[in-house]
Amino acid sequence: MNHIADIQLFLRVLDLGSISAAARGMDLSVAVASQRLKRLERELGVRLLHRTTRQLHATPEGVVLAEQGRALIEDLDALTSGLRKAHSSVTGTLRVTLSASFGRQYVSPLLPQFLARYPCVRVNVNLTDQVVDLISSGFDLAIRIGALDDSNLIARRLATNRRALCASPEYLRQHGSPKTPAELAQHECLMLVGSQGRQDVWQLTDPEGKAIAVRVNGRFESNFGELLRDAAVAGLGIAQHSTWHVGDDLRAGRLQVVMPDYPIADTGIYAVTPQRRLVPQRVRAFTDFLAEHFGEHPIWDRDLSLKP
Repeated sequence: MNHIADIQLFLRVLDLGSISAAARGMDLSVAVASQRLKRLERELGVRLLHRTTRQLHATPEGVVLAEQGRALIEDLDALTSGLRKAHSSVTGTLRVTLSASFGRQYVSPLLPQFLARYPCVRVNVNLTDQVVDLISSGFDLAIRIGALDDSNLIARRLATNRRALCASPEYLRQHGSPKTPAELAQHECLMLVGSQGRQDVWQLTDPEGKAIAVRVNGRFESNFGELLRDAAVAGLGIAQHSTWHVGDDLRAGRLQVVMPDYPIADTGIYAVTPQRRLVPQRVRAFTDFLAEHFGEHPIWDRDLSLKP
């Protein structure tokens, strides 16, 4: 950066015809300006200026530096100006990764409106139920659901993630409805297999608010929540599900809440971004946009009670 500043000073000297005028224009003393020009000549190993008592002239090497250096400085100014503009306006490509089911159900329908609001933004969406490393993969943003691991990422809560145990009416008619967490051991339970393995310990809360951990078992498990939802609707067992995933099934009666007196603690739906000093406006805009549409009472929870 010293080289760039010194070249800028050299160009200013040529434009104004004197070191003192260039120094005043750059808020430098004449002594400092002279020292910097000498430093530039020393580091380049050539003389750039012929100095007389009345005039300054560029040497042949100085002429070359002026011709090529001016173009470089102008390109650099254009680049930095463009970056500042990009930071202060909503432009560029937004790369976001999120849960496949949630993304398809609730984010995909909003994308046309977001793109219409911000016509200078491009969107690259990656749907996956795997936890992606944002920094190494080059993503601006992730939408993550559930408890967050400790990390250096910045998280903003977009909505509450309510969850419930649920099963189909047919399954409950055939096998009965458990009344206590201990009775889950006698039932087919549908389990998610995540990045930390088989989730066969379910965390519930008793009527007094005390946490209860119960180990469950069953013949069906998957890494994809959509399959567990389909299995529950088909009568294969009891599943843990977020209300955003099965709200319509609960409203339509395809699923029923199991053990409403022993609820699952709420978690959250978060926008997660890497730590950085300057957050691009496209990331802020998209996060604000989702928060605006989800809000305190997201669409999937409206008119939905988890109590009988």
